[in-house]
Amino acid sequence: MVGLVIVSHSRALARAAATLAAEMVPDRPVPLEVAAGLDDTTFGTDAVAITEAIAAADQGDGVVVLMDLGSAVLSAELALDLLDDDLRERVVLTAAPLVEGLIAATVAAAGEATREEVAVEAAAALTGKQAHLGPAGPPHSPGATQPTGPPAGPPEGGPSATVAVVNAHGLHARPAARLVTQVRLFDAATEIRNATTGSDWVPAASLSRVATLGVLQGHQIEVRASGPQAAEAVDAVIALANRAFDETHPAPAEGPVPAPAGQPPPSPDAGLSGRAASPGIGIGPARHVDSAEPEIPGHPSQGFEREWRRVEDALSTVREELHRTRAAVGNRPEADIFDAHLLLLDDTDLLDDVRSRTARGSPAPQAWADAAARIAAEFDGLPDPYLKARASDVRAVRLQVLRVLLGAAATTVPADGVVIAADLAPADAAGLDPSRIAGILLAAGSPTSHGAILARTRGIPAVVAVGPALLAIPEGTTVALDGATGEVRVEPPEPVLASLRKRAAAQASRRTRALSRASEAAETRDGVLVGVGANVGSVADAITAAECGADLAGLIRTEFLFLGRDRAPGVDEQEAVYRQIATALDRRRLTIRTLDVGGDKPLPYAPAAAEDNPFLGVRGIRHSLAHPSLLAAQLLAIVRVAHDVPVNVMFPMVSTVDELLAARRMLDEAVTRAGRGAPPGLKVGIMTEVPAAALKAATFAPHVDFFSVGTNDLTQYALAAERGNPALASLADGLDPGVLRLVDAVCRGAGDRVSVSVCGELAADVTAVPLLAGLGVRELSVAPPMIPEVKQAVRDTDTQQAAAMAARALDLADAAAVRAAL
Repeated sequence: MVGLVIVSHSRALARAAATLAAEMVPDRPVPLEVAAGLDDTTFGTDAVAITEAIAAADQGDGVVVLMDLGSAVLSAELALDLLDDDLRERVVLTAAPLVEGLIAATVAAAGEATREEVAVEAAAALTGKQAHLGPAGPPHSPGATQPTGPPAGPPEGGPSATVAVVNAHGLHARPAARLVTQVRLFDAATEIRNATTGSDWVPAASLSRVATLGVLQGHQIEVRASGPQAAEAVDAVIALANRAFDETHPAPAEGPVPAPAGQPPPSPDAGLSGRAASPGIGIGPARHVDSAEPEIPGHPSQGFEREWRRVEDALSTVREELHRTRAAVGNRPEADIFDAHLLLLDDTDLLDDVRSRTARGSPAPQAWADAAARIAAEFDGLPDPYLKARASDVRAVRLQVLRVLLGAAATTVPADGVVIAADLAPADAAGLDPSRIAGILLAAGSPTSHGAILARTRGIPAVVAVGPALLAIPEGTTVALDGATGEVRVEPPEPVLASLRKRAAAQASRRTRALSRASEAAETRDGVLVGVGANVGSVADAITAAECGADLAGLIRTEFLFLGRDRAPGVDEQEAVYRQIATALDRRRLTIRTLDVGGDKPLPYAPAAAEDNPFLGVRGIRHSLAHPSLLAAQLLAIVRVAHDVPVNVMFPMVSTVDELLAARRMLDEAVTRAGRGAPPGLKVGIMTEVPAAALKAATFAPHVDFFSVGTNDLTQYALAAERGNPALASLADGLDPGVLRLVDAVCRGAGDRVSVSVCGELAADVTAVPLLAGLGVRELSVAPPMIPEVKQAVRDTDTQQAAAMAARALDLADAAAVRAAL
């Protein structure tokens, strides 16, 4: 990447310009050095400092130098004379305006432009302003490098599209920079014009030319392209525009929930509800915990070296804290959570971003907070709820380091009772004493967050996503919660408390029995064997699953191999990871789901077209068939492993038999390429998560060995209730009779030869286990910590009685009626 150097008489001016330019490309830091002022307060330029800045900025692709006033030019020319010949040949001095030129140069460099292209973009940076206001004088200054003009446009007839710009200020600097950076990723000549004003076509890879279009909110822009990746480039621009050029970022559902201003507390015996996160009954006085982020003061930077030292010291302190927490947790499965947090502290992408921000003049707390927020936002955009929940880990580490940087106190629980908070970081959850804490209630949060996982592994009942009304409950008020149903009661009367205590005793007895038999097979009272597997998203998950007694890996989410990188993993890398998972599970059967991504978070190396509703768009098998090279490589890795380990290959989001047959043909081709014949234990199945596929299961049955019902997506599609929306938590219940009828249709359509499993959250609901068994489900796959209790729920089931109960449940009115019947 081309490096940039700012030569200015004022160090403050140069740092401010650098900060502004960096905001244009927050995800692709450009090597940018400042050689400005004689010190923080003395104006002037220094040729020696300029040579040092050029050497630091050079990464092999050369350096473009921007200067402010006349003597800065003289100092820069002198610096060139002081450089070695090899480096001097890679340096370009440009007469570009400092601020506008720097922004244009930064965007071009981030897009991997050559140093000559970067210099031309910088010199042309006034074009947009001149197009709007008209030139105020001569068209150019003597000696200035002039833009060469746009290249020949793509021929008519190539891919093109039109889209409206929704940004409040139109296609201004930041969204324009995102556009330019995006199109430079593709092997295509891309052009854009303002269709509303009828402007000429301009190259979309030129920030200065895009600025001339004067695109305002509501204007239509037209995009066209030619070249090998023309269609992909056009699709990427349209997708970017539909995301408001990434300028707006809605607060994630798992994020902090502010206390409701002026909202009255719930009335006595009020009933609230949330999402079940950790089973058990909790009763006690409300104990509020302040989990809010400390306010970052507006203090100026004290210089790069001092601010970076603050970051390093804070990281060291938090590293010690995490090591102490991990040691206290011991060798239990949840220790892996803190290993992951320790890895985050050493993440090069994160730390390089923090270093870059501090070098550009940002104080340490702000630099850390902004860089970590960027990483969390990337996880927030993922479609898979398990992977999406990892954003909470980034936010937890972000908050822990930020507190140290600002000298803020850590989260503490003042007394025994039920913890109430907006959200709870894993380190805070790990520090809770189960002998003191009766339960956890969170206004936000997710059942798949590590805070919830820690609550489950420590045996603390928890309900999450209760909503902001929770935070208005007065301190000390008696509250009760059922972590298995999501029920919350405020100041319940004595008869209700007595009933809850009785249920708590029964649950404790059942949990003790479950843990003592975790490694045994799960067989119903009348002798029906039900496999209980684990949902796995990493090798660490597989290790935990084995320790919890998993019979198999019922769902391996392979997305963790593909996300967060610039290119797809190769066949050998995928094979190696699948083998590590197999080893961790003592070579038990692996159900490997092929890549399940979609338009809501396109892979940079396999972009998807813009979609109004990505959850109903090109995702799952649709995406894989649209990018056959990715699927072919993954299937080859799976086949190689299947020769040594029993493997189920599972295709997600299948809607039609044609999709399944196309995927099976590619699997046959992978078997041929592997060169060892058909693996003896290889089975093929589909994720049944589309209602239409569930209803026509019989048409799929001749072509599969198993169905795996994904109740999370099946529920949201059947009930038109987005599963991650806390406002719809009570509606998006997999025990709704409509959803159960779809599961029943799958079991009936499967016949005697095809097995049926459930791998969604409903499988981990111990109250639903008998119902699923009664419908004909013979395998359940759940989060590893839930395996012992799900196995025990199977052992407590009589399938004949369960079948009769399931038949009655299908005719009930809603999920609440089904839960009451259970």
